[in-house]
Amino acid sequence: MRPKLVLFGDSITEESFGDGGWGAALAHHFSRSADVVLRGYSGYNTRWALRMVEKAMDGVCVEGKPPMAVTVFFGANDASLADRSSGFQHVPLPEYLNNLRAICSFLKERWPSTVVILITPPPIDEEGRLRYPFGDNPSGLPERTNESAGAYAKACIAVAKESGIPVIDIWSKMQQFPNWEKIFLRDGLHFTAGGNRVLFEEVVERLRNAGLSLETLPADLPLLYDIDPNDPLKSFSN
Repeated sequence: MRPKLVLFGDSITEESFGDGGWGAALAHHFSRSADVVLRGYSGYNTRWALRMVEKAMDGVCVEGKPPMAVTVFFGANDASLADRSSGFQHVPLPEYLNNLRAICSFLKERWPSTVVILITPPPIDEEGRLRYPFGDNPSGLPERTNESAGAYAKACIAVAKESGIPVIDIWSKMQQFPNWEKIFLRDGLHFTAGGNRVLFEEVVERLRNAGLSLETLPADLPLLYDIDPNDPLKSFSN
């Protein structure tokens, strides 16, 4: 049975199997070694994610075999400003910290051997959010700011450190590149193909650091070059 990599998060996770998506890239990368399972919920914050994490993980563990890894990617919606158009998604920073801790604890208590990887909320291009607002925006102000996203990113990193689990600081990583606002974000929040590529590479690196890579994971059934051309069926006798 192939091991499973579960992607748990908000809309950036839900749409990750689209063209050029980071989830699709992971499925391709591990095409003969692991199954990538999508658990993305557009618009969700950590308050809602904590409420339904148990239900979301139903069916992930088959025949008692836990997933090899779970990515947890929430915070972009929590960081929405409380007094603007997406205020109903806002979660105060202290609660965000506690919710992340609880989600990670749930996963580790349920599956102690599973690698849990936290991903910070991404940076925000406020100009892009004004051009692509969510719903009506009578204030004329972006419903998210990069400053707020950065505060939640730092909180996510703090939870990872105190919990001893890997973290991807995508907020800082993307901002290392010139013109990141347009290269990596298509609407000030969601990823372009370039943004998806950055996150894909970061996830592969964290998995490799945890001992999960194409070199360490066995292929599902014999590879073509391992099949004896003079007696092909011999490779399937075990």
